[in-house]
Amino acid sequence: MMIKIGDKAPEINSIDQNREKITLKQFLGKKIILYFYPKDMTPGCTAQSCNLRDNYQQFLDNGYIVIGCSADSPEKHQKFIEKYDLPFPLISDERKEVLNSFGVWGPKKFMGKEYMGIMRTTFIIDENGVIEDIITKVKTKEHTEQILK
Repeated sequence: MMIKIGDKAPEINSIDQNREKITLKQFLGKKIILYFYPKDMTPGCTAQSCNLRDNYQQFLDNGYIVIGCSADSPEKHQKFIEKYDLPFPLISDERKEVLNSFGVWGPKKFMGKEYMGIMRTTFIIDENGVIEDIITKVKTKEHTEQILK
C-alpha cells in the first residue's frame, strides 16, 4: 500500500549504520528528507547519495535533515558512509519492515525479468510527521533540485 501526500508517515523503529536505534519520533519538529535506495556501492545509489552529500548544507539551511534507507547491513552502510564521506545516517532495514511500511518494496522489472526490490523513492516529511511530498521518478544526479524545487 503506497502512502499518499497528506498521510502521517509510518513510525520507523530500526537501526542505523552504528547499530544505534533510529525512529522518526526522535526527529519530530524537524523536516525530514527520507530517501529509499536499492543498494550501497552501486552506481545509481552512489550518484544519488553523493548528490545529497554535496548539497547537504543547503538542506540544513532549509531546515531539513537527511536520512537514507536500504536493506543493506549496518556494516555495509558504514563502509558506504566512510568511502563517500556521507554526513547523514543510513537506516539498515534487513527485515524490510520500514520498506514495507512505506510501500517501497515490491516487484521491479530489469531487462525483461521481474524481481522483488526497493523502488527508489524519496519522502519529504514535515515537522509534524506528515508526508509533504513524494518523489518516485528520482533523477540520481539532480535529486537535490527535485527536492528543493
